[in-house]
Order: sequence, then C-alpha cells, then structure tokens
Amino acid sequence: MNGSLALVGSGEYLPAMATFEKSLLDDAIALGKAPTYIQIPTAAGKESSDRLDYWKELGAAQAQRIGVTSIHLPIYRREDAFNQVHVDAINNSALMYMSGGDPHHLATTLIDTPLWSAILSNWASGASLAGCSAGAMVLSSQIPNFRLTKNPPTQGLNLLPNIRVIPHFNKFFRWIPESAAKVLLHVPSDAILIGVDEMTAIVKRAGAEHWVVVGDAKVHILKGLPDQVLHDGQEIDLTISPQ
Repeated sequence: MNGSLALVGSGEYLPAMATFEKSLLDDAIALGKAPTYIQIPTAAGKESSDRLDYWKELGAAQAQRIGVTSIHLPIYRREDAFNQVHVDAINNSALMYMSGGDPHHLATTLIDTPLWSAILSNWASGASLAGCSAGAMVLSSQIPNFRLTKNPPTQGLNLLPNIRVIPHFNKFFRWIPESAAKVLLHVPSDAILIGVDEMTAIVKRAGAEHWVVVGDAKVHILKGLPDQVLHDGQEIDLTISPQ
C-alpha cells in the first residue's frame, strides 16, 4: 500500500505545522514504519551554508517537538544522491520530507538516482512522502521555468504526472511578473493545476481515494477540474474524467 502523500504550500518544520507533520508520521508508523523524520534539503542546495544550517536546525527542532528521530540528509549535488549511506537512511523511515527552494535543482539532482528509487520504494510500502513548495512542484511530469521564462520546462519526478502545483498561492503572484505568471498558469489539457496557500496542505492518506485539505488557508482548483476553492477538511478527487 502506498503511504500518505502531501503537497504543502509552505511552512515546513514550523510549529504551526507540527500537528500535520505528526499525522503523516503517525500514518506510516501505523503501517510498521520506524519513527524517523527524514529531511531532504536538496532544493536549498545552492543556498549559503548559514541558510542550510538554518533549515537543518529548524527540521531537527520540529522532530524533537513531535517526539521522533530526525535524520538530515545533506543531498545538495547530484553525486550525493548516489551515496549509499543516504540511500540506506531512507529505508523504513516514516516520513520523507522534501523542503523548499529551487524546484529545478531538486528535480535534476534526484531524478533517476538510487536515492529517488529508495524514496519511491519506501513510499510504496507505507511511508509518508511530503513536498513543500519546490518539493511539491517537482512531483509533476514537468516544472515550468517561471524564473527564466524563455527556457523550456524541467523534467519533473513524475510521481503525479498530471498534477501541477503553485505553492505560496495566496502570495505567489505578488512576487513574480506577469510573464512568469502566464508560464505557471499554462498547462496541458490533460493536467490539473492547483494553488496551495501558505501554511496549508492537500494530502492523500494511505488507503484513501480522495485528497483532503489541511490548514488555515485554502487550496484552489484552477484548471483541469471545475474551478473551486477548498478549505480545511474538504475532500476532492484529483483525477480527470475521460471525455
């Protein structure tokens, strides 16, 4: 049975998200996984050492708050994703969390690596997998190049090939020019585009058929399904019905 899968708009490791992150751990522990919280900071791999230390400490504090073991995997370059020590650390962990940063760097670092294969295998046997911001964007088949709009999209990790996520949705379009917004909003006809607000997630629990919204803000269905806005506790089927 696949484990729980979460797409988070923002807020990884923050106290306000502790209850939600604990629920992902609990989902997997109930299926026999070890109470370990894997931090995968790859999307921030191009940031300064001070910022990388900040994310590491933030994640460790969250794990301590929840009462589980934190394992930080310093996977910043592609060769790190071939390190067998990192690959082995994934096995049987309850929660694997890909945090925010640059989605293109995250995708190109992990795609077709032993580390990504280990993540998929662990998730397929009941572990929870969460992606926040960049970590949510990479799970589609492609990542639009909204920073360099003339560049082609980056190949994604393809776990959710027909779902595209705009994280930080309640603030995102204040940060980017109109040309970048057009890139993000343009999706193939067979894709579902969702916007996930900050401090909010949409999760498909292990064994569940539908996704459910968790958090203080909203999830916006923008394309591929009827336009709608979902609040905490509301469910939705994120599949496109055949025409």
